[in-house]
Amino acid sequence: MKALYSSRRAVVHLLAATGLVSAGLLAGTAALAQSSIVVASTTSTEQSGLFGHILPQFKQATGIDVKVVALGTGQAIDMARRGDADVLFVHDKVAEEKFVADGFGVKRLEVMYNDFVLVGPKADPVGTKGSDVVAALKKVAAANAPFISRGDKSGTHAAELRFWKMTDTDANKGSGYKECGCGMGPALNIAASSGAYVLTDRGTWLNFKNRADLDVLVQGDQRLFNQYGVMLVSSAKHPQVKTAEGQKFVDWVTGSAGQAAIASYKIGGEQLFFPNAAK
Repeated sequence: MKALYSSRRAVVHLLAATGLVSAGLLAGTAALAQSSIVVASTTSTEQSGLFGHILPQFKQATGIDVKVVALGTGQAIDMARRGDADVLFVHDKVAEEKFVADGFGVKRLEVMYNDFVLVGPKADPVGTKGSDVVAALKKVAAANAPFISRGDKSGTHAAELRFWKMTDTDANKGSGYKECGCGMGPALNIAASSGAYVLTDRGTWLNFKNRADLDVLVQGDQRLFNQYGVMLVSSAKHPQVKTAEGQKFVDWVTGSAGQAAIASYKIGGEQLFFPNAAK
């Protein structure tokens, strides 16, 4: 992409020198080359449809295009550490704080939250239904019930592992436990086709169309709280980072306009994410 912009700029400079284009067009072309950023984010923000809702509003307000690379949170953080993104937007607070402490992020700001839910077959053959995610996982393990783990170092996977550690069955999750190494949407598809239990963020669940026999079984546990943070990648570590444009995104998404855009995203009348201003 950088090579393409460089080639275009070279052509325009040559035409300008011969008087075939104006200096104004030359300046506009240079500005165009800078009017986009890369945001490394999670599959949940992408697959829930949130970015499709808020990014057109950000573009209208600022003129800046945003390319979202949706990965598991661990992979998104690795991408930002390499300097391959301008902004990081994920949901693993411990990993995010380490990212900033190591000098790769300028500052971590809390931007929105929702919750995780445990979904599974409506008949709930092992009796997980309720508001205690740890008790539910114990029952899944004891019954060797099918359970799909993302296994991809995402924020959801990190939360799931925390919950397993709270059980006395962490070392033996049952013969039905399988890691797919995949995003939230594919994990839900596998669970739907196999009648398995799976932990998901509520936003992706609400936007998920292929539910088959799955239903929300465990919710309301305070431990299921799911916080998202946003960080500008440090130009001290990576000079190529588009600091001005990236900061505009951070300011917008944590400011009144962005927070209102997040709050207004609903599916079937149900709000998917809650802005931190409303917490």
